[in-house]
Amino acid sequence: MESQKPHRGLSRRDAIMTATAAGVAASIGPFFHVTPARAAKTLKILQWSHFVPGYDRWFNNTYTKEWGKKNDTEVIVDNINLALLESRAAAEVSAQKGHDLFMLLMPPSVFEDQVVPMNDVYAECEKASGKAIELGIKSTYNPKTKQYFAFSDSYVPDPVNYRTDLWGDIGMKPDTWDDIRVGGKKIKDKTRIPVGIGLSAEIDTGVAMRAIMYSFGAHEQDEAGNLTINSKNTLEALRFVKGLFEDCMTAEVLAWDASSNNRQMLAGRSSLVLNAISVTRTGENQKMAIHEKIAVAKAAKGPVRRMGLEHVMDCYVIWKFAENIPGAQKFLVDYIANFKEAFLASEFYNFPCFPQTVPDLKQLISHDKKAVPPDKYAVLEDVLDWATNIGYPGYSTAPISDTYQTWLLNTAFAEAATGAETPEDALKKLDTKMKAIWAKWKERGMI
Repeated sequence: MESQKPHRGLSRRDAIMTATAAGVAASIGPFFHVTPARAAKTLKILQWSHFVPGYDRWFNNTYTKEWGKKNDTEVIVDNINLALLESRAAAEVSAQKGHDLFMLLMPPSVFEDQVVPMNDVYAECEKASGKAIELGIKSTYNPKTKQYFAFSDSYVPDPVNYRTDLWGDIGMKPDTWDDIRVGGKKIKDKTRIPVGIGLSAEIDTGVAMRAIMYSFGAHEQDEAGNLTINSKNTLEALRFVKGLFEDCMTAEVLAWDASSNNRQMLAGRSSLVLNAISVTRTGENQKMAIHEKIAVAKAAKGPVRRMGLEHVMDCYVIWKFAENIPGAQKFLVDYIANFKEAFLASEFYNFPCFPQTVPDLKQLISHDKKAVPPDKYAVLEDVLDWATNIGYPGYSTAPISDTYQTWLLNTAFAEAATGAETPEDALKKLDTKMKAIWAKWKERGMI
């Protein structure tokens, strides 16, 4: 695998001298202070504070410690709030200093010229763990440069979470987007409990609006990467969200953050949200009675297809300025070889991008001791039939990431929903802004 800098730790001669000195000191007696031996290398990792706390406990305190001992490396893990990841990444790039391994939750293609290509890491993992899924490849590969700008170990499904008592009371299930609008209105009219889908500058809104767009046959781009946002399908999606907001939702979704829908559902104040299973896992782990009333369903079907997105896409980058590039590469390869432990520690939250690492996944999720009923999560067994990447049907390249990170779609849908703009004018503004983004990245040779 690729190494772009010499290792800055102890040389073999230094290590031998240090060990010899320690031996001499031990023979002198108790009055000579001996400094404990330190690992020869350091590996610094930054990632989010996981929504399932048990995963961080396992990763930080068990897995990385064991890996560090085996590889004579001190592994330092820093966790930060997911909303701060992009700005922290930009700050490290600006300073040309930071972590060796940096995890983001969406495809970080805008940083392609600042990272070590992951082609070799993918190749090594595929030797031992089989082919990566298309969702992982399309989220981390640039077909123009033929480089993997990131490495994805896992993705998180984004199903519909809904209240079985409320939906059962009206005799409906949220199988289609039309069901959600019709049923959501009936529930809100009857109980004043709204549908909870964000319309703000945060990642869950970005995923939800694309899920609606893609199921309506609208896309940011075509398979070749050409901009296609200005279409009748996008306009239809904008009009649908306007109706959904007016009929089923409340203005609070305009100021939501990425955890708001979790909190609303667990507080009994939403009839339906789009989210990962962190909603129900939190309820189970905190012994909140309401988790027994929350069911999980496949992504809703639209007029064109049933399609959702991954809720988050774990994407690791290794900066060109990282101090331990070989260590970061080896860590990823070893991590994939042990991914089943990660899947279990995440309580089925992190699904594998290398499916052979969890060959019994369907059996595991079909009977969970915490879930009520025990097969609650079995609905996710065919998730790859309806989950896709940001930028479908193309790749998650720089203009796609740029559009996502600047919340352009979120803003357009919110403006159309609230009447700040007509759906037609919101689409015109969106198209103009996206054309500028596409032109910028084309000029830079990235598409």
